[in-house]
Amino acid sequence: MREPKRKDWLARQIAANVPTREQLEQVRILRPVAHRVLAPALWRFTRRSVPRGTALGLFVGIFLMIPGLQIAGAAMLALPFRANIPIAAGMTFLSNPLTTPFILLASAWLGNLLLGRSADVSGFMALIDSHASVSQWLGWLFSEAAPAMLFGLLVISAVSAVVGYFIADWFWRVRTAAKWRRRHHRQEA
Repeated sequence: MREPKRKDWLARQIAANVPTREQLEQVRILRPVAHRVLAPALWRFTRRSVPRGTALGLFVGIFLMIPGLQIAGAAMLALPFRANIPIAAGMTFLSNPLTTPFILLASAWLGNLLLGRSADVSGFMALIDSHASVSQWLGWLFSEAAPAMLFGLLVISAVSAVVGYFIADWFWRVRTAAKWRRRHHRQEA
């Protein structure tokens, strides 16, 4: 199968399943801020908005770690930074049930290393497994482990955001250069 047919199929699938701007304007929760959230510049894939969306999505997705709030947080942060909202929301999926334990272990290790602590992640995992109450979570938050893990999450999310920004920017430049070369070769032929 040729590449354009696959792209056409993907475009049809996206068009069929993604709500239109008019449908989003009718959502009651979005009406007060629809003019701001649905600004066309925030939904276009441009050289500047895509790397910004990538960085914001990675930062919020890794640091926040609360499903649902990640997407909303990335979308809200995309507004003042003029970042691409779909990319920001999509990048939050990097932290998912498969990657979360690894991110948490890495953040605890890094936080312990940078802060000189000896906190253990097992208490955090026990709270998740036992469906702990708010008071138990608050107790953990003021324990030895919380600052190390939160600081580690902050560092990992910031580094991931910076690296993601530069990778997205590099990818955009490579892709644009390839398009220009193809266009130039077609004009010569």
